[in-house]
Amino acid sequence: MNTLKERQKDIQTAAEMLGKPVYADEVTKIPAPRRELQHSSPKLVSLEEAIRMSGLKDGMTISFHHHFRGGDKVVNLVVDKLADMGYKNLHLAASSLSDVHAPLLRHIKSGVVTRISTSGLRGELAQAISEGIMEEPVIFRSHGGRGAAIANGDLHIDVAFLGASSCDALGNACGYSRSENAKSICGSLGYALPDARFADKVVILTDDLVDYPNTPNSISESDVDFVVEVDSVGDSSKIASGAIRDTKNPRDILLAQQAAKVIINSGYFRDGFSIQTGSGGASLAAVKFIREEMLRRGIKASYALGGITAHMVKLHEEGLIDRLIDVQSFDRVAAESLRDNKMHKEVSSCEYASAEEPGSAVHYLDIVILSALEADVNFNVNVLVGSDGVIRGAIGGHPDTAADSALSIIVCPLLRGRIPCVVDEVTTLITPGSTVDVIVTEYGIAVNPRRHELAERLAQAGLKVVDIKDLRDKALSIIGSPAPLSFGDKTVGVVMNRDGSVMDVIKNIID
Repeated sequence: MNTLKERQKDIQTAAEMLGKPVYADEVTKIPAPRRELQHSSPKLVSLEEAIRMSGLKDGMTISFHHHFRGGDKVVNLVVDKLADMGYKNLHLAASSLSDVHAPLLRHIKSGVVTRISTSGLRGELAQAISEGIMEEPVIFRSHGGRGAAIANGDLHIDVAFLGASSCDALGNACGYSRSENAKSICGSLGYALPDARFADKVVILTDDLVDYPNTPNSISESDVDFVVEVDSVGDSSKIASGAIRDTKNPRDILLAQQAAKVIINSGYFRDGFSIQTGSGGASLAAVKFIREEMLRRGIKASYALGGITAHMVKLHEEGLIDRLIDVQSFDRVAAESLRDNKMHKEVSSCEYASAEEPGSAVHYLDIVILSALEADVNFNVNVLVGSDGVIRGAIGGHPDTAADSALSIIVCPLLRGRIPCVVDEVTTLITPGSTVDVIVTEYGIAVNPRRHELAERLAQAGLKVVDIKDLRDKALSIIGSPAPLSFGDKTVGVVMNRDGSVMDVIKNIID
């Protein structure tokens, strides 16, 4: 038996081997009353204190998510505060930016923000950037590409400022709340999860500070450095705005019917199939027609993916979809379903669509329906830059889902007003034609020549399958050849492929 003296010698030897000190019991425990975490957590600070304690310096990268979409209040609130505190030369890395972020223009002009990385831009901010207001080009990434870039270090985030619908004082946060005092709800925080995991410092902003522990939580206290209570993080009523809409447009309904027929006769419409729909009116409306055929055939889907809508929730509740995999809740119904339904799963953008994540859901996706601003005769698709050369959209998960799905369907009208949507060459390449299978218009369905077996199935089903060049010619016969766009020499945007390579550039527009 070792004596105490011998054990102490062995302890000293072990400590020296490990490079650690020897334990010294010099603390006398004094029982303390339970702290009220709601009021005294060291993480619970003001926004200015969080910024100062985060170590943020000029030239660093700050990040935000866009789950509140047009109702977001966090970006403007934080950047206003940073401007007041005198910060300069910041890189703003948001998962997407929209009309509501027009106030960023004054911070660009004053030098507070000198670089931007995002998936999309809209409104006044997009117009000014398209005209060349920034010295550095905006870096555009898909949702999967952004998640991968954060995870692999290509997009290093110094401080993430993430809005949450509820959060406790230690940082357990989510995009919904069980509190009667809840002011906002956005549902999934999928685009914020990589930021929370990989950013050097994480600040949660919330307008619903709840008792510890806030459970279940999307973001864990272990990833959170500071919690800031604010008046409002977002307006939930504006989540389902813009591109996310139901449609009563007869043309959209016709396109939806045609897209549904493509799916039903594609060979992928079978029991256990998986599906994602884009945000456009026609692609959302297609779900209604698919539902009718699912009921008639007695089949159901294994999962629906991506931005989840009330339509998908309804199909799930009817037993037609087993699971909902949610990276972004597109309306309040979806957000509440995520809160209440155990078969409604929240995923990060990496789990959703990263090319570098072996288990990402898009790798197992059968069917995706997507919209487009324009497509060309080589099946390339543009969803970011308008026919006038102005940035007016977002990449989103478009190239991610098109690349990995078994069947990618692009739904777009042949014309929008006097603007052709099927052209010789897209203004900006976002989704390569090699990943696009079908383009559905009201004048016919074009199938990528790489998918001749698919074209045969659709033709045998009685669908009007046409050559895509015939669609281009039809558009030109109606409106004539549009004048070419005039671009300047300045690069205002760089489009990254989902693998991290540069795919295209956007030049400044000229009056």
